[in-house]
Amino acid sequence: MAEGFARRLAPEGTAVFSAGTAPVGIHPLALRVMAESGIDLSGQRSKRVDELPSSEFDLVVTLCGSARETCPVLPGAPRRVHWPLPDPASAKGGPEEVLGAFRSVRDEIRSRVAELMRDPEHPEGVADA
Repeated sequence: MAEGFARRLAPEGTAVFSAGTAPVGIHPLALRVMAESGIDLSGQRSKRVDELPSSEFDLVVTLCGSARETCPVLPGAPRRVHWPLPDPASAKGGPEEVLGAFRSVRDEIRSRVAELMRDPEHPEGVADA
């Protein structure tokens, strides 16, 4: 979801990459809630960190639980920000509650990515740099 919003909201020419330490595919409910926001994720795929280009990065944003601790050091990434968001795929409850968890996380990601694009020097979150 973060990649979808970053691609939509980033200034033209901004390179956006998304990867995980243990990718498992894009959850069908992530596809659904992003489509509700007008973003089609069907062309994206879940990637491993070692699949990222070997270029340097200006900023690394980690999401969810242990990502802050398990994300490897990426070349040229002097700034890291962690957004400790719940993983909606682990939400409990009936179909509407789980869908609500995906929508809630989607909305929080959209808000944080929008803020990041407005002020990339001071992104909301926990900075490690």
